[in-house]
Amino acid sequence: MPSLCRECLTEFDTAPRCPSCGSPRVVAHPELFDLTIAHMDCDAFYASVEKHDNPSLEGKPVIIGGGRRGVVSTACYVARIRGVRSAMPMFQALKLCPDAVIIKPRMDAYVDASRAIRALMEELTPAIEPLSLDEAFMDLSGTTRLHGAPPAVMLARLIKRMRTELGLTGSIGLSHNKFLAKVASDLEKPHGFSVIGKGDTDAFLRDKPVRLIWGIGPAAQASLEKAGIRTFSDLLRWEQTDLVARFGSMGDRLWHLARGQDKRRVSRNAPMKSISNETTFGEDTNDPDILDGHLWRMAEKVSDRAKAKGLAGRVVTLKLKRRDHSSLTRRLSLRDPAQLADTVYRVARGLFDQVGDEGPYRLLGCGLSDLCSADQADASGDLLDPDAHKRGQAERAADAIRDRFGHDAIMKGRALR
Repeated sequence: MPSLCRECLTEFDTAPRCPSCGSPRVVAHPELFDLTIAHMDCDAFYASVEKHDNPSLEGKPVIIGGGRRGVVSTACYVARIRGVRSAMPMFQALKLCPDAVIIKPRMDAYVDASRAIRALMEELTPAIEPLSLDEAFMDLSGTTRLHGAPPAVMLARLIKRMRTELGLTGSIGLSHNKFLAKVASDLEKPHGFSVIGKGDTDAFLRDKPVRLIWGIGPAAQASLEKAGIRTFSDLLRWEQTDLVARFGSMGDRLWHLARGQDKRRVSRNAPMKSISNETTFGEDTNDPDILDGHLWRMAEKVSDRAKAKGLAGRVVTLKLKRRDHSSLTRRLSLRDPAQLADTVYRVARGLFDQVGDEGPYRLLGCGLSDLCSADQADASGDLLDPDAHKRGQAERAADAIRDRFGHDAIMKGRALR
C-alpha cells in the first residue's frame, strides 16, 4: 500500500515505521498519491501564535477571548482537554480551567501569521480557497509534474515547513472533493493527516452522524432527527424528491452528500457572504445611550470593511443576546444596496426600536449580507429622508479626511457614547 513518512517525506510500501528515519508518523492509503483536493486547518491557531510569540506559555492552558463576560475565541489543546470549547461563555471556561492564561485577541499578529501560511500554500498551487485566517481548501490537480512529487508529499512538506519556519502546526484532510477533505482534516487533530478515498467513501460515511456535515447546526440537526434522520444510512433510505419536498434545497444537498458527492470547485475568489461586527458587554445593559453608541461604532466598522472591499449589502441584520444567552435577530431588506455607515446605523437602529425593551442585553451586533458590488450603493437616496444625500456626502468627505490624516482625525459625537 502506498505510504509516506511525514517527517522525512520518504515514499515506501506499507510499514509501521519509516524505513529511512524510523518515524512512526506514517500515512498510508491505496489512493494516497492519486487524490488532489485538500483541506488544511491550523491547530488552535490563535493560541498557537501566542505560544510561538511568548515561549513562556508553552505547556500552559491558554484561552483567547474577552473578559469574564465574553466568550472563548479559541483555546489551546491543554485547555481543550479540560473541556474548554470555542464560543463557550468565558465564566464557564474559567470554571473548567481556573488556571488558564487569558489573552485578548491580537488580530494583527494572527493576520500576519495567516499571510505567512498563505505564502507557503501559494508555492504549491494557485487554486486556494480560504475559509478563514486558519483554514483553506487547496486543489493540487496537475501539480505533480511541476513539483516532481504527488500532492500528498507536497502537503506533508507544507505542514513540516509551517512547523519549522513559522512554529505553527496544522492538520491535513486529503480526498476527492471538498466535503470529504474538510471532514478528513478534523479526524486526527492536532497534527493530523487523514485520507478518504473514492473506494472507501461509502463505508466511511455509512454510520457517521449527519452532524458531520458542515453547516448542520443544532436547529437543522433537530429538524433532521424529527424526520428520523440521524446517520448517513438514514439519509440513504430517502428518495431525492422526498428530501427536497421536506427540506427544500438543503434536501438536494443532503442527498448528494449522503453519497459522498460534492461537485463544488475550489474557488480562489469565493465571494464573501456577509460583513458583521458584534461586542459583548462587561455588564448587561439597557442604557439607551450606551447601546446607541455601540451600534453606531459597529455600523462604522461594518461600513469600513464594505468600502475597503468595494461591496455593499441588500440586507441589514441586528443581533441581540439577553442575560440568559437567548438571542434576538432582526433583518430588513433594502430597496438599494448600502455601504454607508449612516444607512447601516439608521436601519439597525430602527430594528432595535422595533424590538422594544426586552433587555438587559449582554451582546449587540449588526451586519450586512446579500452582498454585491458597490457600484449602485446608496444610489437613489430616500424620498422620505431628504437629508440622507447630504449625510452621505458628509460621510464620504469624512472618509477622505481619515484616509489622509488617520482614523481618529474626525468622528461623530455619537461615537463617544
